[in-house]
Amino acid sequence: MRAMCRIFGFRSVLQSQVHRSLMSADNALAVQSENHPDGWGVAYYVAGAPHLIKSAGTALGDKLFHRVSGVVTSQTVLAHIRKATQGEITPLNCHPFQYGRWVMCHNGDIRDFARHREALKAEIAPALRGFILGDTDSEVLFHLFLTYLTFEADPQRRGTPVEAVVRALRKTVETARRICDPPGAAPGHEKRALLTLVVSDGEIMVAHQGGKELHYSTYKTACPERDGCPFYRPECEAETQTGYVNHFIVTSEHLHGENVWLPMAEGDIVAVDHFMRLHRYPAKTPPGDALRVLAG
Repeated sequence: MRAMCRIFGFRSVLQSQVHRSLMSADNALAVQSENHPDGWGVAYYVAGAPHLIKSAGTALGDKLFHRVSGVVTSQTVLAHIRKATQGEITPLNCHPFQYGRWVMCHNGDIRDFARHREALKAEIAPALRGFILGDTDSEVLFHLFLTYLTFEADPQRRGTPVEAVVRALRKTVETARRICDPPGAAPGHEKRALLTLVVSDGEIMVAHQGGKELHYSTYKTACPERDGCPFYRPECEAETQTGYVNHFIVTSEHLHGENVWLPMAEGDIVAVDHFMRLHRYPAKTPPGDALRVLAG
């Protein structure tokens, strides 16, 4: 099993502090960084715009990570700790990657990436290639995603349909597998690309399980703020019956606490849209046939 990075994504109807998930929970990203020491990054949104802070240091011992984790309060956060498989240990190669409103994290690896790099970059729109600053497979995948997204919508405008993002993400994975995977390589093949990806524009968040574990949560066993929170609804403590959720979290590993975690299988996509409606796309489901979660 190839050791990889770790991802944490958070989307909520209310401004929330994420210090516990990043720093103080038993399995927080900072704790996991002991085994993933090659850099970190946090993207959070303020007034609809992404703010990125990245470092090539180890999160657990990085004073900047501690400070950022303590002050970030946002409705949307995407964080990453890196275990380098491609590229040097430098902030340029740390995730999340950003273009305009969009940010992306990758947990995985493309074997023999140097051999496939130019073929993958040839699929990227020429206007986007110049924005690739590092030397990782992950950054190339991000710009490949942006290329396919421009076929669906204007990535600079708000309101991109979640189905358009799903199609662009699926096309990104399909192209990477066509170019990089050995013919007929099934899940588990040692040279099959690992392509777990999470993208957001601050209003929607879409997660794809591409061979490295990913879990999501939309409710808790018991919400400690239920008596005082103006946003409290039954969906905070049970599977949604309406399709709407108050929070959406994706993570590479369970974070200990009240959240109820559901595992994703390879090829699954889970998302929330601008209205915090939950969408599930099981592997190979066409984006137009999304399952909006109503009764589990």
